[in-house]
Amino acid sequence: MKRVDVVYTLLTNPSKSKVLAVRNVGRSSWSLPGGAVEADESWEQAAIREAYEETGLDVNVHGIVAINECKFEEMKEHAIFITFRAEIVGGREEISRPDEISEIAWLDITQADELMPYYKNGFKSLLNGNESTYFNEGNK
Repeated sequence: MKRVDVVYTLLTNPSKSKVLAVRNVGRSSWSLPGGAVEADESWEQAAIREAYEETGLDVNVHGIVAINECKFEEMKEHAIFITFRAEIVGGREEISRPDEISEIAWLDITQADELMPYYKNGFKSLLNGNESTYFNEGNK
């Protein structure tokens, strides 16, 4: 099986009552902004790039709030999903890749839990739970 690292950014409004989500073209499901890590790219770089490509927003990423994994037997892939807490630092919310993203929306936490049931104990646990420090030590 091929290993695939996928990063997501958890972006919230200031009151932490809404989560920014995207709907991918060709799918009825929602996800946080994110995607596959490219060769020679750190998790942090990928999360920043994917957030910008999918939402038009510049972000800073902080700690890791969740790590999920799944083996996709039919695709022969073992995916590791890393979710970073992130904050918006600039840009303008827009769909810059309409061939990939059909919609961007701020979902309230309850709605986000219903549409994105990927996190054990839901989004509140990510917002109020423990966060693991992420530190990119660079190339050595």
